[in-house]
Amino acid sequence: MDNRDYSVTGAGLGLRRSFMQTIADKSPECVDFYEVAPENWITLGGKMGKQFRELTERFPFICHGLSLSIGSADPLDEVFIREIKDFLQTHQIRQYSEHLSYCSHKGHLYDLLPIPFTSEAVDYVAGRIRRVQDILEQRIAIENVSYYAVPSHELTEIEFFNAVVEQADCDVLLDLNNIYVNSINHGYEAEVFLSAIPGERIAYAHVAGHYVESEDFLVDTHGAAVVDPVWSLLMQAYSLFGIFPTVLERDFNLPTMNELLSEVETIKGMQNDYVSSMLVKRYGR
Repeated sequence: MDNRDYSVTGAGLGLRRSFMQTIADKSPECVDFYEVAPENWITLGGKMGKQFRELTERFPFICHGLSLSIGSADPLDEVFIREIKDFLQTHQIRQYSEHLSYCSHKGHLYDLLPIPFTSEAVDYVAGRIRRVQDILEQRIAIENVSYYAVPSHELTEIEFFNAVVEQADCDVLLDLNNIYVNSINHGYEAEVFLSAIPGERIAYAHVAGHYVESEDFLVDTHGAAVVDPVWSLLMQAYSLFGIFPTVLERDFNLPTMNELLSEVETIKGMQNDYVSSMLVKRYGR
């Protein structure tokens, strides 16, 4: 079994304002930690800001950023990074992650766009990640992202991703839905991509749903239930790398709280099944 130390453990849920009061009134037992996008909470004040602070004092929290734009040609927004640092410290946030993409070019683009898979881009992006880590005074996790147009490339997606995280010496946020979506859209084997991930760098993982435009084109929306192939990839990831913290993402078409928690319970069930299987292998029945 995996003996690595993680900043959080178990199964997590992306916190949304629409159900914050529900969580505050009666915290679900199946949720071990919560994830938030700092951009959506960093300026929050008043009653909701106070309520958020109370939640971060009660439960473990991690952050998944949206606007660092690590691959942009624009200069890093170091004022913003220091605001993130203050937010992490104020709320005792245990992990900060971002996307391996960019979302700005002389202004915000409101989309996460792919970085060219080139050696030059590896050097550039890894340097920017190292600078962010120096300012924050902590390692960050970088997420493998979904993309729809293939950028300029001399490397494969997994070669580019692995080169960036190794050269930056950062952690990995493993998104299983993104692997599945990309495997369908770009015609590669999801299991092969997964097996090439540097498991020792995994800080935590995401599972989410997507929109089926056609049988060979999927859109990463976080607006539907997690599908069986993504659950299967998660179990394969546990088998390859051991148990790691795993977050359910749901941003749109929010279902009932019971439906959300059912998926969180699926994560916990898979984690428990893996632990049980390892105990059987080690000690027998």
